[in-house]
Amino acid sequence: MLRIARIFAMIGVIFAGACGVSFAQEYPNKPIRWVVPYPPGGTTDVLARIIAASLSESLGQQVIVENKPGGGNNIGTEFVINSPADGYTMLLVNPANGINASLYKKLSYNFIRDIAPVAGLIRTPNVMVVSNSVPAKTVAEFIAYCKANPGKVNMASSGSGTSVHLSGELFKFMTGCNMLHVPYKGAGPALIDLTAGQVDVLFDNLPSSVPHIKSNRIRALAVTSAAAEPSMPDLPTVGATVPGYEATAWFGIGMPKNTPQAAIDKINAAVNKLLADPKMQQRLAELGGVPIPGTPQDFGKVIAAETAKWSKVVEASGAKVE
Repeated sequence: MLRIARIFAMIGVIFAGACGVSFAQEYPNKPIRWVVPYPPGGTTDVLARIIAASLSESLGQQVIVENKPGGGNNIGTEFVINSPADGYTMLLVNPANGINASLYKKLSYNFIRDIAPVAGLIRTPNVMVVSNSVPAKTVAEFIAYCKANPGKVNMASSGSGTSVHLSGELFKFMTGCNMLHVPYKGAGPALIDLTAGQVDVLFDNLPSSVPHIKSNRIRALAVTSAAAEPSMPDLPTVGATVPGYEATAWFGIGMPKNTPQAAIDKINAAVNKLLADPKMQQRLAELGGVPIPGTPQDFGKVIAAETAKWSKVVEASGAKVE
């Protein structure tokens, strides 16, 4: 009986191996859904559509971007986490996934536990932009303006818990500026109101603000990275005025946990190939993005490090979302 059991066990291993090889060879054999947890028009959406078009060509199947905004990124994230782990549903992982772990008191998921890291995409600075109705031309002048108008300056964000929100909260904490947080459902709506003068300041992801800055519809004061941004060399850093201030946004791809490794590896290889393409690098540089290629494990380390970093910011700022 023991011998028969061993034979069946060996058959099972061989069959599983054969199925794994078959899956790897056939994947993908239908369109892949890529969930962006924000509305169209923001950085996450712009980035996803650029990458999706190239991935569709290299994979031979359509990568379809699907916007699922709301809940401070949680609606789209939960949708992906609860989707079948078959390699056909992806998440545009973004800073909110690292921030929400500490920002929200109760979540129905644990992101690090429930997501399978697939590939890093880019890291980009945020940019401090103000409405043209705001008189400040520099970060120092903006701080003085805030101090002269406590509680009257409206700080927009692309949603509670986003890097845009927390970049602003970090600025408030480090400068003592008393600003009212006005969350929107994505960068697109926030930028519309900023250009109209309905809100005063936004610490936006650079890619979505660039067109508005170049057309002079809004005014850029500084970038939030530690070093100057090559694509906008005339802009100073916030840290030049507020020593120690630094905040960057990071983006990548995740899938539900237990997704077949063959699917993860296939997408990872395709993404790394794209990020190595000079034309893609130039396109991403125009958006202010620096590629972050690597293995799925490398991207997992980015998620873990950013989660730890922003938990300290959330604690220091006192920011909480129910």
